[in-house]
Amino acid sequence: MADGGDLFPGFDPLWIDGPAGRWFARIGGREDATPLLLLHGFPQCHAMWHRLAPALAERHRVIALDLKGYGWSAAPDSENGEGYAKRRIAEEIVAVMERIGHIHFRLAGHDRGARVAYRLALDAPGRVERLALLDIVPTHVQWERIEAQAGMNPHWPFLAKPAPEPEREIGRDPDGYFEGLLRQWSGRDDLSAFDERALTLYRPAWGVPERIHAMCEDYRAGSADGPDRAADRADLAEGRTLPMPVLVLASRRYLDKDKPETALDAWRRTFAPKADGVSIDSGHFMAEEAPDATRAALTRFFAG
Repeated sequence: MADGGDLFPGFDPLWIDGPAGRWFARIGGREDATPLLLLHGFPQCHAMWHRLAPALAERHRVIALDLKGYGWSAAPDSENGEGYAKRRIAEEIVAVMERIGHIHFRLAGHDRGARVAYRLALDAPGRVERLALLDIVPTHVQWERIEAQAGMNPHWPFLAKPAPEPEREIGRDPDGYFEGLLRQWSGRDDLSAFDERALTLYRPAWGVPERIHAMCEDYRAGSADGPDRAADRADLAEGRTLPMPVLVLASRRYLDKDKPETALDAWRRTFAPKADGVSIDSGHFMAEEAPDATRAALTRFFAG
């Protein structure tokens, strides 16, 4: 099995001992450059950034991190989503970044990584200089949409069901389940956008029982009555917003398709009233489906 190093030329692999066990990252760029942390989404790992990271490393010290429970980072046990609440993961990532010498950094997240990213930026705004959110709306808004439209994003309530129901069902054919989601959410309804070397990294991770459980725990934390939504509600009630520059990237063929409110408008009415936005002509996996447009948008934003 390939280790994925050829996807990140000039990057070094790094194991970091931190809260909740060991974390894995690939790091590249000048050591004296501004740090830029990249957080991947579900059901992937750091490899999703391989078409963007080398270019971003020309100006930044890029850290592409595997989230807890994903890729090669530790997947500690958890019940009822407690270990995978985004507030808790954000605190752990702050500690991990301190371990490698970065107190302040710029931050980009896709999908579940973006949920960790905005929670980190809300809870520790002094840490984040600039924030890019790829293809999500706030968790509370996401549940408003699901509750208003029966059958929308059925993987959210499915993965959040009590253990071990979803774990058992997925475990019967992990490749079939997760590759089905990649196809369904991509703009072409197939796997053509994904480098086979990246898929070679995704498949072994999502086929491990403890990692399937970790991904379900991630969604249990983000359930309709879970801690992630509760944190959103509390912040909205207090009127808290993100003080740093925020960029919202939204896919035309997934997140913003047939929606009454764009992702950018959702962020502007909630946590990021001054956010800028870029619409990307792709499905959900814009870093792999539309790397040129996504790279250009992130390069402009993080150059500021």
